[in-house]
Amino acid sequence: MATADHLRVPRQHGLFLHHGIDLGDGSVAHYLEGRSILRSSLEDFSRGATVNVVNHTQASPSGVTLRRAMSRIGEQRYNLLFNNCEHFANWCKTGRHRSSQVEDWMQTSSLGALALGQIIPAALLTGLSLLLRRGLVDETSRERARQAVAQLKSLRVNLLNKLEATLEQAEGWLHGEPDNNLIDHHNSRSRSLLLKGQTLADELAAIEDLEARITALLDEPKAKPE
Repeated sequence: MATADHLRVPRQHGLFLHHGIDLGDGSVAHYLEGRSILRSSLEDFSRGATVNVVNHTQASPSGVTLRRAMSRIGEQRYNLLFNNCEHFANWCKTGRHRSSQVEDWMQTSSLGALALGQIIPAALLTGLSLLLRRGLVDETSRERARQAVAQLKSLRVNLLNKLEATLEQAEGWLHGEPDNNLIDHHNSRSRSLLLKGQTLADELAAIEDLEARITALLDEPKAKPE
């Protein structure tokens, strides 16, 4: 392992993988589920399990990776689907906010249980994953797909409104002229708003992707009866 490496360790007896960034001093930056981005010792990060290095074909320079990781220490915006430990580590290492675990789960019915309590209702996600895997086999499944698209559109509108409001707040803070004594608070608030905007934008992109995939299924011609 080396400074700025993307580290991965199994958790819950291998049921899922936990990700972090090696900070080069024996500590790891990682997003702890339900809490915040922490700087923990390698021992605390691994919990006695074997740590592996994730290789990237297009990785950012080590200095860039470290600056990205350190800039988000203390962030408390964990979201299983849109802002988890793998999203964080991949973004630090490549600048891309991606999670292969979530993308893989999207192809199975297990995603609904994993997403419980998140922005998209678990029942809706379970139905979407089944539709994407099995396709639209009859009129009942087509009707479910139409209902899912309507729900996704509603979620998209709500997210878009939140994103626009957040960006307006961020713009106001960035263009303000705070008192010198409040400059640190001003910068902290601006960063917080921009991070919130980034998270909302990621959520919006995921909703739009799901909506497009289900709509594409509906646009496919109906199979002719044999």
